Amino acid sequence: MSADPKLPAATEGDEVRHDAGRRAFIQAAVAGGALATVSGCSGGVGMEDFLRKHFKELSPEELKRVLAKAERRNKARWGKDTKVTATGPMEGVLFGYGLDISRCIGCRRCVYACVKENNQSRQEPQIQWIRVLQMEKEHGVDLSHAETYYDPATVPQPGKFYFPVQCQQCRNPPCVKVCPTQATWKEKDGIVVVDYDWCIGCRCCMAACPYGARHFNFATPTLPAEELNPVQHYLGNLPRPKGVVEKCTFCIQRAREGRYTACVEVCPVGARKFGNLLDPESEIRKVMEMKRVFIFKEELATSPQFYYFYAT
Repeated sequence: MSADPKLPAATEGDEVRHDAGRRAFIQAAVAGGALATVSGCSGGVGMEDFLRKHFKELSPEELKRVLAKAERRNKARWGKDTKVTATGPMEGVLFGYGLDISRCIGCRRCVYACVKENNQSRQEPQIQWIRVLQMEKEHGVDLSHAETYYDPATVPQPGKFYFPVQCQQCRNPPCVKVCPTQATWKEKDGIVVVDYDWCIGCRCCMAACPYGARHFNFATPTLPAEELNPVQHYLGNLPRPKGVVEKCTFCIQRAREGRYTACVEVCPVGARKFGNLLDPESEIRKVMEMKRVFIFKEELATSPQFYYFYAT
């Protein structure tokens, strides 16, 4: 497929960063005797980024330089000023999410709001962090009867209900356990994050996730400059390069500023709830205490912080 002249091409540095990062990791693995760990892996960081300390070990001054570099990359590619932050978790906050299955109408407005907010690729290969499954009421929550690519003239359809799936922000995330570079981890406020400069694209986390919530960039993401969200978090909606695995972060750039996620804000029927699980007065706590709540694939013991419920 030929490149769209309206879309900003990846800078040469992006592609060099991708290739150099892959080689750097393999070289380091050979030196450490761990080549088998990354056999067949591809992905994501440049030599300079590879050699820097882990994100959690950066000093305030080092972090400031990392963020400034990310803003320069944005400017070079899109010709647009952006603000990249790294706001940390707030004390006394553990984020939780609730989704009212009895109310969701399957309109997918949440999907498109998420794409817009989180700088996901607009053209092929299109990346969407939220999948909405259409299911048969007579079968209940049954993946064998689920349709992902439904396209009726109107929704909701008779006899159907809708079951959105995204990152469950598990308390016991299997994706974190299998990452060979520790590029993904769980923060104190419950959000599972990814440092895309450390991701090598091996897709081990994709294989480990039982919810299909992680997505691999097989090609350089395409995003028109006028659609770029300039308000970015380094561990969230910072534009990702080719060759990494990305995921929902509860709109970390919003949540840590005390705002609703984009999908919650856009839902026309109020089916989505979000808030602090540690606050007994929060909406999400009221849902947990007063509604019929269940966990998707509870038998796997991943302990999600994403809850489904029936309001009626």
